Amino acid sequence: MNTKDKVIMCIDDDPEIITLMRLIFRPKGFRLIGAVSGPEGLKAMRRVKPDLVLLDLMMPGMSGWEVYRQMQADEELKRIPVVIVTVRAQAIERTIGLHVFGVDDYITKPFEIQDLVRSVCRVLGVPAEVNERNKTALGSSAEAR
Repeated sequence: MNTKDKVIMCIDDDPEIITLMRLIFRPKGFRLIGAVSGPEGLKAMRRVKPDLVLLDLMMPGMSGWEVYRQMQADEELKRIPVVIVTVRAQAIERTIGLHVFGVDDYITKPFEIQDLVRSVCRVLGVPAEVNERNKTALGSSAEAR
């Protein structure tokens, strides 16, 4: 997998989700940076310039949509691909995200790890080599926010 030097930023108010993303993407050669709020994520994005952002929608204070709007208004950030990773699973939310706002993909929690990896790799243009051990789903008993 050609992921050397690819940086993913995960913005999610749940630190356990950020930890899970690290466990998923580090073994595949990605560097993952986490932020637990929208303002923290925007500040880190300006500093790090990630190759892709995994963005939760439902966060206290600044929602994921507001983070995305601010990214689109910023010349330095608007070209960074965004994959929404959220518990909001209604078809209308997904349609709005993909076709109105123009996010690169929309994944709902709980998710299959292989689906998330494929999405990220597709958006970044790198091969998605998913190992059998990484096909485990984020358990339905997990509290995904």
